[in-house]
Amino acid sequence: MRLEDFNYHLPKELIAQLPCERRDKSKLMILHKKDGTVEHRIFFELTDYLKPGDVLVLNNTKVIPARLFGNKITGGAIEVLLIQKLEIRNQESEISHPAYHIPHPTSQTWRCLINSSKGLKQGSDVFFESGLNGRIIEKANDGSWIIELYAAVEIDKAIEQIGRMPLPRYIKRRQMAVGSGQDRISELDRERYQTVFAKEKGAIAAPTAGLHFTDELLKKTQELGVQIFYITLHTGLGTFKPVKTEDITKHKIESEYYKVAAATFETIKKAKHENRRIIAVGSTVAKTLETIVRRSWEEPNLSGYTDLFIYPGYKFNAADALITNFHLPKSTLFMLVSAFAGKDLVRKAYQEAIKQGYRFFSYGDAMMII
Repeated sequence: MRLEDFNYHLPKELIAQLPCERRDKSKLMILHKKDGTVEHRIFFELTDYLKPGDVLVLNNTKVIPARLFGNKITGGAIEVLLIQKLEIRNQESEISHPAYHIPHPTSQTWRCLINSSKGLKQGSDVFFESGLNGRIIEKANDGSWIIELYAAVEIDKAIEQIGRMPLPRYIKRRQMAVGSGQDRISELDRERYQTVFAKEKGAIAAPTAGLHFTDELLKKTQELGVQIFYITLHTGLGTFKPVKTEDITKHKIESEYYKVAAATFETIKKAKHENRRIIAVGSTVAKTLETIVRRSWEEPNLSGYTDLFIYPGYKFNAADALITNFHLPKSTLFMLVSAFAGKDLVRKAYQEAIKQGYRFFSYGDAMMII
């Protein structure tokens, strides 16, 4: 399967740079898989397409303000993107460099990306605000770095105070804001690049399909007799890493941590056996549900790391309907949606969305595939 098969042209002005004024007032396309028809609605009208007995599954991961700006000992600026917190048990665990030392009592060790590696080496010190400092441990083979963060204060609170939300690069406001002296993350992004039900810290990107829900909409959904459950998948680089192989089947996705409560799984399993709809809110939920039943419904994998890559030809075992945003061309997310609804139908739906002026990507509009 060729990478070019998942390309499409998107006018730049349709890339959403700001969230919709109200979460649930974004546009909602309804795509019917059986006959290919399309309806244009508003997201708060989602309940018109739900019915008693449906099971709505959402991802309650919480985005951490993972972009840290600081300085090297030379004074040069440095940007660090935290990717994954590592649990260091001893010198023979994840960090194997012979120079690695026992962590500071108030330290955390992270895998990260660094925007300027010039002058960086093992043992280099990095200085942030709010008493947070870092020391470079080593560089990994994949180009990422291992950094130990340490402070006299609680590290999570320091990160929360000085970090910026890790907005995707296609949102250009951030670069423009820097020049005007706005060196703190906007309150808008802190609120809106996070779902209202975010709970489990660990993501470096929002589960964007969930951004459209309000507390009021969730309450109305439950009042319809729809069951709502939450799973966790910490969205990381694996979801957004670009596909660079012309044959997409050769692409490897970086693993991401997930967990599903046993009671949640049993309820989903019961609903599936009773032929009730399982509605996945977002590609992360669809991927997690497929991962836990990868062996079988009787032998679920309820937690761990998943590198499941879903593309056309994949047979879905869990989700019956999917709520999703409009994704980047040639992305693994676009491929997952194409697998769920069919490549030709999804291409048709995207062209219709472009024609109707839908807003694309993280802060953009949504589509429900039924």
